[in-house]
Amino acid sequence: MKDKDLAEYKTKYNVFRHHAWAGLGFLSVFLAFRLIFLEQAQILTPVVVILAIYIIIALIFTYRYRIGLAAEEKVVKVETSSDEVEKERIRADVEKEKLKTEKKKAKAEAKKSKKSQ
Repeated sequence: MKDKDLAEYKTKYNVFRHHAWAGLGFLSVFLAFRLIFLEQAQILTPVVVILAIYIIIALIFTYRYRIGLAAEEKVVKVETSSDEVEKERIRADVEKEKLKTEKKKAKAEAKKSKKSQ
């Protein structure tokens, strides 16, 4: 199987796994409400059935895309020394200050030209 397919399967697996767990959480909350409020149990029964079906579907798709777990995560390491990073940060700060001063100069010139007219 291609790496692209495996990566896609892995994301789908994670999505369906998330939905299965979320469905189980909602189901436990609704079952707790059903036990607490016994007189309104008839209203919550369809919700519980729908959630159970939702969980079963999510589990089926989780099982279907389990092959995506074989996908390896590629970690790209960029080797930079801390000196280079610090130099770049200083250069960026200097450029930022230059832009600020240029902007101030342009504002001051605009004010002067406005006052002279």
